[in-house]
Amino acid sequence: MNPDNSLKTRREFLRTTMLGGALSWTVPAFLANTFSVLQSEAADSATQVVTGRDASILVVLQMAGGNDGLNTVVPFTNDFYHRARPQIGLSAKEVLKINEEVGFHPSLAGFKELYDGGNLAVIQGIGYPNPNRSHFRSTEIWQTASDAERIEKYGWLGRYFDNACAGADPTVGVNIGRQMPQSFSAKNPVGISLDNPENYRFISSDRNHKEGTTTEESYRKMNEPEEGMVAETGADANAGGSIGAISGTTAHSGSALDFLERTAMDAQVSSDKIRAISRRVENQASYPQSQLATSLKLVARLIGGGLPTRVYYVSQGGYDTHTNQVNAQQRLLKELGDSVKAFTDDLKAQGNLSRVMVMTFSEFGRRLAENANGGTDHGAAAPMFIIGNKVKAGLFGKYPSLAPTDLVNGDIKYNVDFRSVYAGVLEGWLKTSSAPILGRQFPPLLCA
Repeated sequence: MNPDNSLKTRREFLRTTMLGGALSWTVPAFLANTFSVLQSEAADSATQVVTGRDASILVVLQMAGGNDGLNTVVPFTNDFYHRARPQIGLSAKEVLKINEEVGFHPSLAGFKELYDGGNLAVIQGIGYPNPNRSHFRSTEIWQTASDAERIEKYGWLGRYFDNACAGADPTVGVNIGRQMPQSFSAKNPVGISLDNPENYRFISSDRNHKEGTTTEESYRKMNEPEEGMVAETGADANAGGSIGAISGTTAHSGSALDFLERTAMDAQVSSDKIRAISRRVENQASYPQSQLATSLKLVARLIGGGLPTRVYYVSQGGYDTHTNQVNAQQRLLKELGDSVKAFTDDLKAQGNLSRVMVMTFSEFGRRLAENANGGTDHGAAAPMFIIGNKVKAGLFGKYPSLAPTDLVNGDIKYNVDFRSVYAGVLEGWLKTSSAPILGRQFPPLLCA
């Protein structure tokens, strides 16, 4: 037997038997037609060859608000830095030294341990041409990988799903949060968004409905052919908040009923699967008490449970530090470093660390000079971090010049286009061509 065919057959078998297993105790008669269609399509169409159960996984971590990169990776020997920041600047005695010129913020002990252990890459001076200081627009640029002067309809991860993940499970992309990130926007939407797996299901709006139960059975009954398209419960019974977070299959063939049945099945399979995994897998590391840590704990359980996700997305907010930056950034960076360190410890205990890469980003850095309120204002270039035990640890890129003659309106200039990092992740980690996804070829910065 051809090894490639054997591998494909085995993975198709795992996919279809996983679907059948998830539905075996709940599937009503009306879904039989849809399930057969899906099995046939899985056999006959070009599907994603690998999944998050047997291949690499990317975890994107957004540091929302515009993190001050200059006080994150600190140029502690630079006179321009100290002159511009007499109040909030960090000294050589305070930082966790990377080398004789730069060091981590003192709260990033978790990152320092990962760096010393060969599991963290620091990419310096990340940005893009003609930077935008608007939170909304700059975030949109990072999410879509667009030029500053161009509006892109779809996100860079959505284009990855469209180009490389045709036929994938609906959970190919998972966002931990209530709102789907723009980076997941795709021509053929896939991916799900959740904040609590126990809430990720069809939620009843009936106040008299028994607590802890759902309207899943009613939804199925509503679409039974023999009952017609009318149900006693009415459509409003399924207006729960989690419905909007479930992305069913949008491209379909056959009758409208087939589409409704298939969408219902996709949602139910994902819901049951995620809740079952979350319940049976235990974290094997001690996490700090924070929203980010809680998100990463859930991601670790889903990875450990074999969810076929290729991309997870988590967020940490609060980095818009216009006032009193010292205390706020100290807290946020400690949460970041400690949470990511616990996450890597958890994955290592599972035996999955070699398959997982974490990539951080923030929509922009901050100005070189501190402001009158003990904070910093919107800037441009900042560092990114790549974490994993397959990562080429060390410093990448050149630290931007802080000399006044090299600044642009108080902003430091970028040295590495963030899309080169994306290209490196796509080509080196996710093993797919980057040009169709990013719109053109960027020189890939390979960190793994």
